[in-house]
Amino acid sequence: MLINEEDLLKRISTLLLMFTLGTASLSAAGKTVKHTIKSGDTLYSIAHKNHTTIEKLRKINHLKKGERLKIGKVLKVPTTSKSKKKSIKLAKKSKKTTTEKYKISSGDSLYSIAHKNHTTVSKLRELNHLKEGETLKIGKVLKVPMISKSKKKPVTLAKNTKKHSIKTSTAKKKHTEKKLAKALTGIKSQKLSKVKKSNKFALSDVIFNKRGHSSVKGKKLIALAKQKLGKRYVWGATGQRNTFDCSGLTTYVCKKNGIKIPRRAIEQSKYGKYVSRRNLKPGDLIFFDTSKRCRGYVNHVGIYIGNNKFIHASSAKHKVIITSLNKPFYNKRFKLARRVAS
Repeated sequence: MLINEEDLLKRISTLLLMFTLGTASLSAAGKTVKHTIKSGDTLYSIAHKNHTTIEKLRKINHLKKGERLKIGKVLKVPTTSKSKKKSIKLAKKSKKTTTEKYKISSGDSLYSIAHKNHTTVSKLRELNHLKEGETLKIGKVLKVPMISKSKKKPVTLAKNTKKHSIKTSTAKKKHTEKKLAKALTGIKSQKLSKVKKSNKFALSDVIFNKRGHSSVKGKKLIALAKQKLGKRYVWGATGQRNTFDCSGLTTYVCKKNGIKIPRRAIEQSKYGKYVSRRNLKPGDLIFFDTSKRCRGYVNHVGIYIGNNKFIHASSAKHKVIITSLNKPFYNKRFKLARRVAS
């Protein structure tokens, strides 16, 4: 049987194609490494170790989505070149220099850690591979982004630019406080004039006898709050096992003295009688905006004890403490005060 020249050429071309495909598959096979599946292995962990992707692993090993890995089964894993490995190592080294270690202590939360280290909760989760809702264990070490000096400088400059706006806002506050003070003194003088002259004391004389003096209930609130000095701060706690958060402490102290107030600080700031800063009396509840960007809403509360000081459950100090209102942080962030002990 004679073969045409055309048929012969076709056969040669098919043989050449088969040869080239075979060499390509051999070269591809040469770029893979065998990996025996062990207990606890996942496609993510295998891909992460070998600097590849889950999709590539699935393609090479013909794995379907959701297919379980069997212990002892051998997988083909793509290998990276030396140049790639070097760049990955260099990238890892550069990342290591930008993070520092933080040991979790009692009362810590992801928000408080992020706030201290000028970062976000999402970045902390990414760095430490934490899931949403995962509880923090005391003593565990977390990776925290390190802030360079160059980053710190513009923050201080920004603070200086804000000084002017803060001064103007405080001037406005003082003006409104003066108006309110005048209105309150007018109401008090009217009440006192209505009281008949007698040996008995009027209710207003007991509560507002002298400027800066507290009522009997106000003194009781402070006395009970002082008993809780040094007790541990726990977010959401209202006295369980002698632990408190800021609004939990005020709720607990008021409840024990027969005063019902809302649970959260923002709701407490709308309860009771408004008091200006200059007319503060021991036992008054004082409210702050301690958010990083000062967004203008109440998120912290304490009890005024006189001499420009207040007692509160501090998330930063992890316990119940006494702090001065003259501290720049609290002085700038003071919002308002309410009188519940009257």
